[in-house]
Amino acid sequence: MNVVEVRNVSKTYPTFCLNNVTFSLESKKITGFIGRNGAGKTTTIKAMLNLIHPKSGEIQYFDIPLNEHEKEIKQKIGYSTGSVSWYPRKRIKEIIDVSKTFYSTWDENAYRKYMRMFSLDENKKPIELSEGMKVKFNLLLALSHQAEILILDEPTSGLDPFSRDELLDLFINLKEHGVTILFSTHITSDLEKCADNIIYIKKGEIKVESRREDFIKNYGLQGESLEEIFLRLEKEERLWMHY
Repeated sequence: MNVVEVRNVSKTYPTFCLNNVTFSLESKKITGFIGRNGAGKTTTIKAMLNLIHPKSGEIQYFDIPLNEHEKEIKQKIGYSTGSVSWYPRKRIKEIIDVSKTFYSTWDENAYRKYMRMFSLDENKKPIELSEGMKVKFNLLLALSHQAEILILDEPTSGLDPFSRDELLDLFINLKEHGVTILFSTHITSDLEKCADNIIYIKKGEIKVESRREDFIKNYGLQGESLEEIFLRLEKEERLWMHY
């Protein structure tokens, strides 16, 4: 069962375009979204959150069109688009007090749990946090309102190896409790640890959408790691799809 459908989404900028981006997110699975910097990962995610408006295409959650039911859908989505850039001089507690009013499903117990897990201090301000801690704070907001789907842009960026492993273990645990996760990354070892499915984007086009095992089987050479496959595909002029 698919809980998200992205169909023929296009967006044009002066130096870049998304071209008929199409893929699905399978319920209760972790999908890794890979591609080099500038390939279109962040633009796609922003379109999925209605933060930018595509010139064409459609996005549905739970068979409901995003553009007609954005408020209702966003109650069920947790999302993180990088480090915190808003209210940099407000204390975390003040930001949380405002943020939780937007969610009818805000879970104070979950919030406290992740505050402890991420070692965050409510009295600190985002401007006082390291880049890695800013990422954790953004994730805290995404995880504290019983989201059924998490959409995360480079969630492990800036984290030390221990924190990254801790976060990936959390993703696996959330999946086991019925949460669907899409996360973009350029750290392919993250995918090897926890991804069920892989979506590979190159120059604004989806080149591969498959299960992780099929991706390795269809595109890998004998003995290649996922990282080696990805680097080789990035160097190739053309990627031939396997059907």
